Parts: sequence; C-alpha cells; structure tokens
Amino acid sequence: MAQRILQLAAEESPERLQEALQGLAEGELGDMVTRQALRGRETAALLRGIFRGSPCSQQSGVLRRLQVYKHCVPLVESGDLHVGKVSEIIGLLMLEARQLPGHALAELATLFVEVIKGGSLSNGKSLELFSTVLTALSNSKESLAYGKGELNGEEFKKQLINTLCSSKDIPLSGEELQFVVEKVLRMFSKLDLQEIPPLVYQLLLLSAKGSKKTVLEGIISFFNQLDKRQKEEQRVPQSADLEVATLPLDQLRHVEGTVILHIVSAISLDQDIGEELIKHLKTEQQKDPGKALCPFSVALLLSIAVKHRLQEQIFDFLKTSITRSCKDLQFLQASKFLQDLCPQQYDVTAVILEVVKNSAFGWDHVTQGLVDLGFSLMESYEPKKSFGGKAAETNLGLSKMPAQQACKLGASILLETFKVHEPIRSDILEQVLNRVLTKAASPVSHFIDLLSNIVVSAPLVLQNSSSRVTETFDNLSFLPIDTVQGLLRAVQPLLKVSMSVRDSLILVLQKAIFSRQLDARKAAVAGFLLLLRNFKILGSLTSSQCSQAIGATQVQADVHACYNSAANEAFCLEILGSLRRCLSQQADVRLMLYEGFYDVLRRNSQLTSSIMETLLSQIKQYYLPQPDLLPPLKLEGCIMAQGDQIFLQEPLAHLLCCIQHCLAWYKSTVHLCKGGEDEEEEDVGFEQRFEEMLESVTRRMIKSELEDFELDKSADFSPSSGVGVKNNIYAIQVMGICEVLIEYNFNTGNFSKNRFEDVLGLFTCYSKLSEILKEKTGKNKSALGNKIARSFLSMGFVSTLLTALFRDNAQSHEESLAVLRCSTEFLRYAVSVALQKVQQLEETGQTDGPDGQNPEKVFQNLCKITRVLLWRYTSIPTAVEESGKKKGKSISLLCLEGLLRIFNTMQQLYTARIPQFLQALDITDGDAEEADINVTEKAAFQIRQFQRSLVNQLSSSEDDFNSKETQLLITILSTLSKLLDPGSQQFLQFLTWTVKICKENALEDLSCCKGLLTLLFSLHVLYKSPVSLLRELAQDIHACLGDIDQDVEIESRSHFAIVNVKTAAPTVCLLVLGQADKVLEEVDWLIKRLTILGSDTSEDSTQASNQTQALEKGVILQLGTLLTVFHELVQTALPAGSCVDSLLRSLSKTYTILTSLIKHYIQACRSTSNTVPGRLEKLVKLSGSHLTPQCYSFITYVQNIHSESLSFAEEKKKKKKEDETAAVSTVMAKVLRETKPIPNLIFAIEQYEKFLIHLSKKSKVNLMQYMKLSTSRDFRINASLLDSVLQEHNTEDAENEPDNNQSSTAEQPDENQEPQKKRRRKK
Repeated sequence: MAQRILQLAAEESPERLQEALQGLAEGELGDMVTRQALRGRETAALLRGIFRGSPCSQQSGVLRRLQVYKHCVPLVESGDLHVGKVSEIIGLLMLEARQLPGHALAELATLFVEVIKGGSLSNGKSLELFSTVLTALSNSKESLAYGKGELNGEEFKKQLINTLCSSKDIPLSGEELQFVVEKVLRMFSKLDLQEIPPLVYQLLLLSAKGSKKTVLEGIISFFNQLDKRQKEEQRVPQSADLEVATLPLDQLRHVEGTVILHIVSAISLDQDIGEELIKHLKTEQQKDPGKALCPFSVALLLSIAVKHRLQEQIFDFLKTSITRSCKDLQFLQASKFLQDLCPQQYDVTAVILEVVKNSAFGWDHVTQGLVDLGFSLMESYEPKKSFGGKAAETNLGLSKMPAQQACKLGASILLETFKVHEPIRSDILEQVLNRVLTKAASPVSHFIDLLSNIVVSAPLVLQNSSSRVTETFDNLSFLPIDTVQGLLRAVQPLLKVSMSVRDSLILVLQKAIFSRQLDARKAAVAGFLLLLRNFKILGSLTSSQCSQAIGATQVQADVHACYNSAANEAFCLEILGSLRRCLSQQADVRLMLYEGFYDVLRRNSQLTSSIMETLLSQIKQYYLPQPDLLPPLKLEGCIMAQGDQIFLQEPLAHLLCCIQHCLAWYKSTVHLCKGGEDEEEEDVGFEQRFEEMLESVTRRMIKSELEDFELDKSADFSPSSGVGVKNNIYAIQVMGICEVLIEYNFNTGNFSKNRFEDVLGLFTCYSKLSEILKEKTGKNKSALGNKIARSFLSMGFVSTLLTALFRDNAQSHEESLAVLRCSTEFLRYAVSVALQKVQQLEETGQTDGPDGQNPEKVFQNLCKITRVLLWRYTSIPTAVEESGKKKGKSISLLCLEGLLRIFNTMQQLYTARIPQFLQALDITDGDAEEADINVTEKAAFQIRQFQRSLVNQLSSSEDDFNSKETQLLITILSTLSKLLDPGSQQFLQFLTWTVKICKENALEDLSCCKGLLTLLFSLHVLYKSPVSLLRELAQDIHACLGDIDQDVEIESRSHFAIVNVKTAAPTVCLLVLGQADKVLEEVDWLIKRLTILGSDTSEDSTQASNQTQALEKGVILQLGTLLTVFHELVQTALPAGSCVDSLLRSLSKTYTILTSLIKHYIQACRSTSNTVPGRLEKLVKLSGSHLTPQCYSFITYVQNIHSESLSFAEEKKKKKKEDETAAVSTVMAKVLRETKPIPNLIFAIEQYEKFLIHLSKKSKVNLMQYMKLSTSRDFRINASLLDSVLQEHNTEDAENEPDNNQSSTAEQPDENQEPQKKRRRKK
C-alpha cells in the first residue's frame, strides 16, 4: 500500500490519492508509516504523499493529518528510529503544522501537554514540533472551545503554557529540566509583558528541582535588555523602528515590580534561591559589572535585603561594588592610556539612583532596602575625625575619594527616596534626627546637610513631624555647638510655620542660658541669634547686598501672614532681653553674641536701636571718657582670676569690632533710608556717641606707649606664670583693638591724609607689640603665637585696602595713599592678612567677620583680592623688590603664596563658579556672557603669565635664583593645569613647554626639580602613557651615576638637563620609580580585566576577542618599555639607601606582574587552542636578555656595597672602642633592612620562570630558550675569604699533613671557580 501511495503522489493525481487514503482503516495508516520509518525507506516522501492527499479544506483530510501527527509523536520519542530519520520527520511535520486549522492545532497542543505531563518523553525531539504548534496557534484568529467558554488562539496558548508550567509533578531529569528552563526563558521575548510574571512564578516553582542559577540569570538578563531598550527609546523618541518603540514605561516598571515580588516570595520559601542569586551576581560582577548590577538586579537585591538573614551579605556586596566602581572610575580618569583601552566603564552609583527613580512606580518593597542602604553607606564611609578632634570636612570641595563618594551617594539615595516616597518620609526623618543626636562624638555634618536638603525639598513635611523635632530640641544642651548651629539652620523653616515648635524651642533655649554647661549656654545664644535673624519686624529693610548664607528660600510666604508685627517685635525684644543676660557670662558666650549681632542687624534692621544701646552700655564699662587719660580702655576689667589661674572675661577687641561693623552698616544702609525725623534724632544720639568714642580711643591709642599697657619688652609673657598669661591676654586685646581702629579710620577717613597717618600710627603700635610677642613666643615655643596671628580685619576690608594700596590711581587719593604706601611693613602686613583670610577659608570654608559665611560675598572678595595680588606680582618682580632691613618674606612672595591658596580654594569650594572667577581676572573681557566663557582659554591665559615668571627665575643668575618662589610658581602651574581640558591644544602646548623646560634647565635645587618632574608626569599621563619618558630619564640617571661595572663606559647622551649629578639620586630616581610603579598598577589592573574577559563565555565573543587582543597588545607594549627602563636602572651605580630599596621592590612587582600575564596565557591555552603571540615571545626574550641577568648582577652589587659598609664599621670599631657596639649594630640593622627585598626579588624571578615552563609545555613553544640559567643563591663561596682561611690552616698543618695540604690547594681553584664563571657569564 505504501508503494501505491508513493506512486500516486509521484503521478500528481490528487483525486486518486485521496480515494486510496480514504480506503485505509485508522490503524493501517499508522502501521504503514511505522513500517516505512523502521525500514529507513522513503518515510518523508510517504508523509508528503499522505499530506497531499489530505487537504485541510476537507474535514476528513484534517482528521487524517491529525492521525499522522498523533502517531508520529510517540514514534520519534520511542528511540527506535535513527537520529537523522527523526529530524527528517520532525522537520516535515513542522512545515505542515502551519496549515492546520485552529481547532486541530489546539487538539494537537493539548496532546503534547498530556504527553509531557505523562512523562513519556524520552529524548524531547518532538518538543521542537510543540513550539511550532504553539506559534501557529497564537496566530490563529479562530474561536476555540476551552472548558465552558471560548478563547482565541493567543489566549489558548497562554492557558496551555500556564497548565504545562504549573505541572510540578512531571518527572524530569537534570538535563531535561535545564532544557525546559532554557526553552521557556527563550520564549520570554516572544510573549506579551503581562504574560511574564505568571511564567516567572511557575519557573521559580520549577527551580525547586534545580537550575536555580539558569532561572535567575535568564530573568535578570531579560529585564536588563528591556531596560536598555527603554533607555534607547527615551534617548531617540521618534524611533524609525516601530517594533522597538512599543514598550510602555509604566507597564514595564509594574511588571518588573511584580516579578521582583514573586522572586522575594520564592526566596522566603526557599533560602537557597537567595544564596544562589548572591553567588551568581558576585561571580558575574567579577566578569561584567554592567550585567551583574543593572537597575533590575539592584532593586531585586534591595527587596531581598529586608530579609534579615541575607541583609548583611547583600549590603556588603553592594558597598564593595560601589567603592570598587568609584575606584575604577578614579583610576581611569587619571590615565589617558587606560581611557583609550577601556573607554566605557560601568558606574554603579548611576544605576542605584536609577533604581530610586524607578521605585516611584509602586515599588514599595524596594524602599526599605533603599533607606537601609543609604544609611549604611553614610555610616560606613562617614567623615573621619582628623588629628585634634575636628572632623575633616567633606562638603567643602569636590568629593574625590571613593569613601567620600560612597557617603555622598548614601545621602543622595535617602534624599531622592524622600522626594519620591511619601509614606517613608517620617521614618527617614526620624532616623536622621536620631543619628544627629546619638553620634555627637563623631562628625554629623553629612547628616545635617541631608536634613537641610530634606527640609528644602519638602518644607511642610516637618510640620507633621513637629513632635519629633520638639523632642530633638530637648537634647540641644548636650550637643556640640557646631551640631546645634547646623541643626537649627536646617529646621529653621519650620519655626516660621509652626508656632508651637517655635515656643518649645524658646523654652529650651531659655533654660539652657542658665545651664552650668558652657556648651549649653553657647547653644542657647546660637539659637536666639537664629530666631532674631529670621523673624523680621515689619518695616525692617530687605538688604539685597547681604543675602542669607543658609536661607529658607523655599518658604516664600510672608511671615506677617502668620504673626502680626507687634507680636514679632515683642518676641524679638524678649529674646534680646534674654541675650543681655549673656553679656555677664564667659568670654566664649559673649564672643558668639558679638559675632552674631551684625547678622541680626542686617536681617532685622528694626532692632538697631536695641542692639546699639546694648553695645553702648557694654563698652561704657571699659571706656575711660577723660580725653587725656592713657590708655583709653580699662584692660584690667577684661580679665578674671580664679585662684592662680587667669582667664579672659571680656573679649574687648571683639566688642569694639562688633560696634565698628554695626556702626558702619548703620551709616551705609539704615541711616540713608530713614524717613522719620524723630527716629533719626533718637538714632543719631548713639551714632554720634560711638563716633566720638572711637575717635577718642584712636587718638589716645596712638599716643599710648607699650608701657601704658605694662607690655614693654621687659614684660613677662611666659604662659606658665599668671603675670605672663595676663600680659598675653592684654597683648592680644591691644593688637585686636589696633586692627579694629585701623579698619574704622580707613573706612571713615574718606582718603584724608590725617586719617591715614592715624592708621599708620595704630599700625606702629600693633607692629611693636607683634614683634615683642614673636620674639617671646619664639623663645618659649608656645602655641599662643597662632592666636596672635589671627587678624580682626574683615575680608571685605582687606580686599578694599589691597585695591587702594596697589591699584588706586585716582589723583585725589595719591597724596593720602602715599602715607601708607611708603611703609613697606604696612604693605606686607596687608598682604599677610589677606593670605591668612584665604588660608582660613581653605581650611574651614568660612572666614571671621561680617559676611564671612556668605558664599557670594566671599567669592566677590576673593576675586578682588586675586586681581590685586596678580597685578602686584606680575608688575613688580621679586628680584627688583627691596625686602627692607627686617627679615621676612617679600611682598611678591606673599602675593604668590596667596594666589596659590586662592586657586586651590576656588577648585575646592567654588568649582561651579570657576568660569566667573577666571572672567573676573580677565579685565579685557569683562562683558562676556557666562555661557561664552571658555575655561581652558582663560586658564591658559593665566598659565602663560606664570610661565613667563618661571622662565625668568630659571634664567636668572645663581645669586638671584629664589628657590621658594620657583616652587610656588611650579605648584601654581600644576594647580591651574587641572582647569585645562586634556584634549585641548592649550594642554598640549603646556605639556610641550614643560618637557622643554625639563630638557633645557640644569636645575640643582632638589625641591624645584621634584616639583617640575611631578608636574611633567601629571600632565603626561593625561596625554599618553609616560613609559617612553621614563626610559629617557632612566638613561640619563645611568649616564649621571655611572655603571655598576666601573670598567664600562657609558655613552654621555643627555635627554633631560634637569637630571644631573645632584638631582639624579635620590630625587629623580625615586620619582621615576614611583611613576613606574603607577604604570605597573595600571598594567596589573588591565591583566585582571584580561582574566575576566578570558573567563567570559557569553555570546558576543567576537567583541570580547577584539577587546582582549587590544588589551594584550597594550599590556605587552607597556611592560616591554618598562623592562628597558629597569634595564638601565639595574645597571646604574645607585647609592645605598632608598633608591636601591625602591628599585628592588619595583623589580619584584614587575616579575610578579609578568607572572600574572603568563598565567593569563596559560589559562587562554587551556580554554582555547590559541598559540603564544609573537609579541609575548619578544617580551619573554627581552626579559631574559635585558633584565634577569642584570638583576643578579645588581644583587651582587648591592651586597658588595653593604659588605663594604659593614667592613668600614668593623674598622671603626677596632680604632675607636667607645660606642662601637651601638655603631656596628646600627649599620647591621640598616644592612638587614635594605637587603630584605632581595630574597623576595629572587623568589619572584623563579616564580616567573616556573610559569614560563608551564606555558612552554601548554603552547608547545620553547620560551625557556631565552632564559639563561639562574645563579644558585642558596649559598655562595667567597673565594678570597676561603683562600685566607685555608692558607692559615695550611700553615698550621704543613708539617703534619703535607699531602693533604697539597691536595686541598690543588682542588681549591676547581671548587670555587664555577660560581665566578657563572657571574661573569651573567655580566
């Protein structure tokens, strides 16, 4: 019958074929197919004939086709057929399946499900047909019966998959389970997003039997790809590819959230899934962090972290990943060589912040993990206390260290989570406040900054948590003053909108004023001053020139809407009454008041009368009104004695300083704006009294001699005696008063010659006292010298004074300014104070005096000071300047030091405003808009000015050369070079100039040489790898110091004149070795990347292979050039000490890294059939010919110079008996210390050769042919010592054993010649 069907099919007579097939019974058709298949005859042709005679347009044809399919599935699974025959049958069935109608496909698919459930699949070959049936079914539009209802093809397919996957009872082997899992994961991309979560749920249930890693890896990889697609869509909104642009963001996020919940639930039932997930991500992170830590996997980890058992593991893993990512990015940014080889680097911080953003789509299960991670990061990497107990500030400048970046990331996570998730806000706030209170002993500035940002982002959220804030206020008395001030500034917006919180704070502060603890009273003063600044009385001026440093800009509502004017006024006057009581307390409390009153006036001008009256009554206690009485102030009232100890009770200079600033502000602002005559007359009273008082004090201070204050040169200033302490306090107060009066007279003098003479008179008094104190404290080595140096001049006045002294060209001012300009000491003093202010700003982020905490004002003052210092330095060279008779730095040098500090401060505190800063320095281009400012061009312009100065210094005669100035110029150039874009032409020009300077100038000053070479290296690494530069420097060092073999003559070719006999060792040598070590670190990092790429077996192997080849080439080229560097250095006659020690350590590191590279190639040979590349062979050859033999010679040289030093010590011991034991032991200890790296180096060389042998065996390439036999270092026969010992022995025994003596002497040359021959061969 089979032959007839085949014949009819060949004749192409469908009617006769149909008739023949209809005549067959149901069983006959199946038997015929089976017989034909088992015989191996034309099975495919038979099946084609049956299908041709069974058209789908006829019901009988469909039934016959179904009968064939139902028979063939068990047939191919039986295992009786040849594999080729099975594939042939399945292939034909797959082709024909698409022609079946929907109900037939449904029946066939149901049959497959039953077969799978029954576990009768033996080899799974028929499953290929099942997938085709499902695909065809999903495309069917026919309504199909399912249960009591009807479904379309797509829905029917979903139900089948769900039924199949939920069948946990199907017995599957490990391989079958793996196959099913992989098949289902591959189907993800063909399914609708909404279908994924139930399928994931079933997969997780299935994973209980195994393949957990595959399931998790597949899910994470799938959603990572979807996230990337979504990003691409957002980046290119109008995508030409319509198929791609079909991924709704909210739907994707909700599906991801549901899947995460399913996985978390599965882990709560089976902890092994969680362990497997962490294990998989750790492994993957070593290979490709971008795949391991994508937004989906991070969100998953944070959701699981709520489970306490896994939280520690997960957070440790995430924190390690974060710091590693930060370190890698930092490493890459510092090297152009690495940037070219690894242009794309993964940033885990961006991924975590993206998780916060994604969590807005209802991911409540992620939020707790985010909060815990944020606080964990902030606590693990919090600012450390520096020496002396003060916290190292991290918020002042750019956070460049990985730990600081991690802490900053923690704060960003919490802030962004706070903004996105309303339910968790109170919890975050609670935890922040708890940490501020409980971590009082450690730095909490980062938590206070976070609190401030939280309040700014949602000011009214604190109103709902006002009770918690009130509880925090109760603990203010126990907190450090810095914490109190930060905390109150952070929550001050709440005080404006919540009367209950404000009242509770006032109660706490009033209690604190009477506390026994000084810190509590200071906290009270800080709190009251904050309230006075922020609760304006109606009618107060809004002074635009004095914007608040930390203001509640987010609360724009007028305060008077909440509280009326009378209430505010009464409230402020009540506070002032409380503060007046503080004027009878300790000096520290009074000091805070005097420093805070100016800001209160500026913000709340209606309090002027009250504050001025308070200050007037206070100064009257110490002011002597009699016009002829000297001195004008009662200093004895400022101190207090307790037993033998003397304390400062009244900081009189600060009081006078406060009066001067408040009066100046009043005259320049309030007085000009007053309209009411009555008020004006009332206010003029204290204004006039203050002016008369200050002028009287000025006159009498100028007339006063130091003896009037009992502070002449004979006075006792010893800090150990009561009189000395009292005199020190008096001196500081008198100097402060002089400075306050200098500022007052200059500001009010209106360029009057008489007033400027008064200024000079006050400065004379100041300088006399300053000289005495310097002299006395210099002898006593007391720390009081630091306190004396602190100036009372405000930064604003310093900028005004410097501008007038150096840049004021007005003719009307010339005569009066000449009075001050004639005094070189006064000019030096003005620049020194400017330098001190900038230093204080650099260290603390603020300065003393008014507007010292106002960033905008400080920035403007810095720009003015910089312009003056820059002009002064470039206009008057140091060589021309007369430094005067007195010792001390010249003004130009002070200007240069100031400029260096300013440039550093700008890059730390005002990074965002550097364009405006450079614009302010360029007078020629004052009208350019902010967007047009090219930082590189502006910085290059400033660099050129300092380049000229440096060239002048280097070309000056030896007598005129100023080492300190040259060092400062080099450091300034190094600082400014950071503003240049490394890819710009200006950067390249600067690098070329630096190379030229180093090549042409034979500098012998070690500090300048070190500075120049450090600058050269820092520039060069951002342009290209510095290995060729290092080779030239190593050749110069070799030429300068000579060879270890004294008979060898070295070709005297000098690349860099900066390398000379004085600088070659240790300065240049150590710098070269330091830079070589950095290159070795980069190479080591690349080799680790190579190992990761080598172990990556992902699909994208071509790209990985290309990257591997590029990395290998880069590594080998770097190592090859480094070998030539070390080849020069190991032949150099380096002096014993740090150079030898560093070189030996660097050589050990080099061999260790060479070994790592060889291990990488051994691994590559194991995994693939790659041969050893020619480049590696050349590298091995180079190491064998140019390094290893020279290393052994160098070791011998080192041991020889150490033995010489030992023998020299022995000779001294024989000649001089006293202290000989200590001297010899010191030399012995030094020799032991300096020869310690030698065994490590030998071990590293031997390890390298050991793995070379392994690689030679694996690759069938004899790499050891390039390596000469190593010298045995286990023992060495010292020929000369042995000769002398044997001669003594022979002399003694000559008479008794002549034969033995002869034999010994005859054998001796043979015995000790072999090592010598080896050493000679190695040379």
